[in-house]
Amino acid sequence: MQIFKKILYAVLFFLLLSSVSVMAADKGNFSVKPSTNGGKKWRIGYFEGGEYINYQLNFLGIVRGLMDMGWMENAKIPEQSGEQTAQLWQWLANNTKSRYIEFVKDAHYTGSWDTPRIEQMVPKIISRLNNKKDIDLIIAAGTKAGLKFASNDHKVPTLVISTTDPLAAGIIKSVEDSGFDHVHARVDPYRHERQIQLFYDIIGFNKLGIAYQDTEQGHSYAALESVKKVADERGFKIVSCFTTDESAEIIKDEESVKKCFATLGESADAIYVTTQNGVNADSIPELVKIANKYRIPTFTQSHSEQVKYGFLMSISRANFQYVGRFYAETMAKIFNGAKPRDIGQLFEDPPKIAINLKTAELIGYDPPVDVLSAADEIFEDIEIPKK
Repeated sequence: MQIFKKILYAVLFFLLLSSVSVMAADKGNFSVKPSTNGGKKWRIGYFEGGEYINYQLNFLGIVRGLMDMGWMENAKIPEQSGEQTAQLWQWLANNTKSRYIEFVKDAHYTGSWDTPRIEQMVPKIISRLNNKKDIDLIIAAGTKAGLKFASNDHKVPTLVISTTDPLAAGIIKSVEDSGFDHVHARVDPYRHERQIQLFYDIIGFNKLGIAYQDTEQGHSYAALESVKKVADERGFKIVSCFTTDESAEIIKDEESVKKCFATLGESADAIYVTTQNGVNADSIPELVKIANKYRIPTFTQSHSEQVKYGFLMSISRANFQYVGRFYAETMAKIFNGAKPRDIGQLFEDPPKIAINLKTAELIGYDPPVDVLSAADEIFEDIEIPKK
């Protein structure tokens, strides 16, 4: 009982210490007040390697941040379907009322996780940036997009959003320096360490299972180095299972993750659900069933939307509000003359917990009152993802 209390106190102390956002200082005093581009609107473009719910949620956070800051009029954003950003972009292009910014109707690009398509698409976008020069800032969503546009191939201000670890992926030079005057990528080098520490302090597992692609990029997505560091500190073992990712047919990626969940259900006593194509709205219901069958607690690296669909816990969706505002302020500073490279990239948002009580019941986990009181989002049932 005393050990259990110590764990709870450690959780609450950790949450208390982490309740305030941490930001790196800018290399200058930059305004975020709405301003025009010499009397014209700032024109914004967007590229993603493919659809992924985090891109949508981060982008929604940016839009709401821009509304709150007066860069565009407040409006009720339609409920979004699936993981797409294309419909949202077209709605913004057709309905945004602003003196200052424009979401360019034909400047939304998605690679659909099709590598040949991406390899053909990116040079055309970069040619548009360099020659047509009708885009003033481009949002690059995700690691693949960040790697493609954090380069010297163009000079258009580039805001890299929603990456697992832009430093480990090679998108930026360091936490303090993107390495390119026109590039900014938000970084939180200890985010995944905090997640694993929190998961361990609540559950107290001995073997943590992780399914990921055994490539440099797969290790980056899975935050493998962070997991190893916490494993050494806390004394638990890592049980790895290798998946495929970004296959021509996404169903292959989904099946590889399902097989790994079944394997980990027999060899681990907790699962850290990492970011990859095989974990999506189509596969999550089956992944949840597999984990619950083996009574395995899960912590999803992604966000609380997946907790709503049945994973045990994660960081609350409320974080997209904080990081969205950070991205929006970064854009505002760029439009007011700041070099992206001179804007602080470090942003640690508070890890507010989300937990699914139905899943807890199914796996035999009885969350203490202290943990529930620290949760920002509590789901009482397992919902089916909307397609």
